[in-house]
Amino acid sequence: MDYTSPSTQYTFDLHKSPLFKKDNNNYINVLGVKQLNTLENVSLLDIFLSADNVVEPHYHQNAAELVYCISGAATVSMLNPFTKKILSYSITPGQVANVPQGWWHYEVASVDNTHLLAIFNAPTPEVILGSDILKLTPANIMSQTYCMDENQWKQATAPVKPSTYIGPYKDCNKGKENMPHHYLIHHYHQRKYIPQYPHIPYIPHYQQYRG
Repeated sequence: MDYTSPSTQYTFDLHKSPLFKKDNNNYINVLGVKQLNTLENVSLLDIFLSADNVVEPHYHQNAAELVYCISGAATVSMLNPFTKKILSYSITPGQVANVPQGWWHYEVASVDNTHLLAIFNAPTPEVILGSDILKLTPANIMSQTYCMDENQWKQATAPVKPSTYIGPYKDCNKGKENMPHHYLIHHYHQRKYIPQYPHIPYIPHYQQYRG
């Protein structure tokens, strides 16, 4: 970095760098070296969520993630690859949860107006999203590997949209009117569905979204 260069940046407005927007209450802004060129081994995501919204399961192959709660409340969950157990931590303003590099994890907002700051020890946090794994892995490979019926796998994953980022979708209840009554009762008790909004296309490796 040439600190005498007139192109050197020392400040940036995150409102100008949206990564993903589901609606006015659920969106993510990004700051990395592409947005602020004096950054070295640090970057962040500014995350806003309403109650029951989920930053989808994912992992960062190049960085650990420190999640700091600014307002509201959220549960940060991660899969410990050594113990094979899911660890869940509820955080409120002033509290943090640390996700080691490469660990499968997700965040769920407990209340409206939840604001999280995710800090990474990398100039640009790379990501592999669960929705991409589910949707882009060939169905015949999943079927052959895990002894599943291929058509059933296709049917089960049909609602999944690549690069979900924040779920669930607006139309997550679509088609349930044709499902058996016992299936609907089971899922009513398993998950609370809330109104959603249209999906916005994926941008690999946290590049700046231009909507």
